[in-house]
Amino acid sequence: MTPGPRIPWRKSLLVRLLLTSVAIAVVSVGATAWLAVQTTTRAIQEERGQVLSDDTDILRQLSGFAATHPDWEGVRSSVRDLSHTMGRRIALTTEDGRTIADSAAPGTALPARASATVDPLNTDTSTEPGAQLAGIDPRAVGPYRLPAAERAQVKALAEKRLACVRKHLGDGGVRELPSGRTVVVADGGEAAVPSQCADGALNAPTRTEQKALDELLALTAPCLGPDGGKGQAANPLAGFGVDVIPGLTAAAQDSGRRLDGRQTQSCVDDARRSQLDPYVAPRARLYLGALGQQPVGFDLSPANKAKIVGVAGLVLVVTVAMTTVVAIRLVRPLRALTAAAQQPPQRHTRVAVTTKDETGYLAAAFNDLTARRQQLETQRKAMVSDIAHELRTPLTNIRGWLEVTRDGLVEPDPDLIASLHDEALLLQHIIDDLQDLAAADAGTLALHRDPVRADDLVAQTVSAHRTLAESSDIRLCTHTDPGLVLDADPVRMRQVLGNLTSNALRHTPAGGTVTLTARQAGDLAVLTVEDTGSGIAANDLPHVFERFWRAEKSRSRRTGGSGLGLSIVRQFVEAHEGTVTVDSEPGKGCVFTIRLPRARHTDRRTP
Repeated sequence: MTPGPRIPWRKSLLVRLLLTSVAIAVVSVGATAWLAVQTTTRAIQEERGQVLSDDTDILRQLSGFAATHPDWEGVRSSVRDLSHTMGRRIALTTEDGRTIADSAAPGTALPARASATVDPLNTDTSTEPGAQLAGIDPRAVGPYRLPAAERAQVKALAEKRLACVRKHLGDGGVRELPSGRTVVVADGGEAAVPSQCADGALNAPTRTEQKALDELLALTAPCLGPDGGKGQAANPLAGFGVDVIPGLTAAAQDSGRRLDGRQTQSCVDDARRSQLDPYVAPRARLYLGALGQQPVGFDLSPANKAKIVGVAGLVLVVTVAMTTVVAIRLVRPLRALTAAAQQPPQRHTRVAVTTKDETGYLAAAFNDLTARRQQLETQRKAMVSDIAHELRTPLTNIRGWLEVTRDGLVEPDPDLIASLHDEALLLQHIIDDLQDLAAADAGTLALHRDPVRADDLVAQTVSAHRTLAESSDIRLCTHTDPGLVLDADPVRMRQVLGNLTSNALRHTPAGGTVTLTARQAGDLAVLTVEDTGSGIAANDLPHVFERFWRAEKSRSRRTGGSGLGLSIVRQFVEAHEGTVTVDSEPGKGCVFTIRLPRARHTDRRTP
């Protein structure tokens, strides 16, 4: 084997693959590292802000649950929903550590410390808008919750006052408090009440509120002293905040005790907590964490930077190693293919297929190409021999009769001339067939397509072969679908059907039948030529359309033609973008089937 030319290393496929992979790895690792350093800090800051906002919202919602329920029963579904929505682990425990609800799987350890305490009577005033300075969740209303009848009554009074306010101020609205009381508001706050609208009816306590206020007054009495409960406030409901019972301060002053505002407020707050305590859930500890116990945040410490550099270096090393291995495996069969292709044609050998990738497929294709070339070379030699044989026979007959005529041994009578004419026609027929096949192989076969009616095509073929069929005592039959039109060259298609029909008549015994049919199958026209002749053996079917192939190896003119007719049929049908197949069973005849495109437009003149 002659060694191929030496490839410069800079043009070697292995080197180029290696350099390309290294460049890609360096750029990708560097870009990824730079992007991580530049964006992680910003992402962490945004994440922390979002986490803080989410944690505040979780605390607000759980505080609202505690403010409106006397215990924690039913909170598990709320915890699960919050955990799914916020993407956080949420756990509630009692003061002594007993689990109330946990979104994590049972047995999962709690975070090291609680994030907050859920207590609607001592809540952060920034957690829930409207929380009093005392830290009582405004949603904790307890005995101040109005029944439906009182809600309707207060709402009617509020709407009456709203109409008055809008009449004098031109602005205002209503809002319902957690207790169910409706108040008049404007621009997000309480509306200013004109003197014309201040009837005092809306701010008067209802029966439920008065009862709760009486309880609250009684609870504040021990804190304010023996006389602290004397006197009733003119407006004991106003605000539900620092001034929830402003009359308490006046009562204390009337009793001779000088109490500052902070002491009074403390007494009121303690009394309100005592009053609301039976209506709210007990204190609970809130634990918040990431789902799956994954750490939150990112630390670009020197250790983490070293990890990034180490991983980047590892990626580079692995990339180089893998590229080298893959490139070597890729180049080895390519070099073998190159060496095999550089051999002389007579010394072409097969290449071992070692992989099942593109290179392996290329090696298999090269082997198939080599096998086909050898097969074509064998067929070429056989075809040359067949052509010489086919041409030699009529030429020998013509030469022999001409020589005996020249020598005066035979008179040139009409029968002799007719015989010589037949031999000349046979030679012309073989040459014409060879020219048609050569044109089809070169792609220069001229087709003049027109819409062709299938029934006319079949009728013309039968008419041309009827005399031969009658002389051979063979019945010709036709079956065609009406209105079937082909997109074909009528001359070439008559030659195709003529070759198939003459072949069928040649191999059908006397008393047999040859049937031509044309039918529609979707967008295709299907033409068949069926005979009741001797049939073709299964081993011979793959060779039927080969040039100069004949089942009768003696190539006698009595039993067959030149062996080009069926080859021409296949070439002409394929030139029409169609297919031709043969089915046969020895002793029962053959069926040749042609499938061609139907004509898309049938409004043109048909031949």
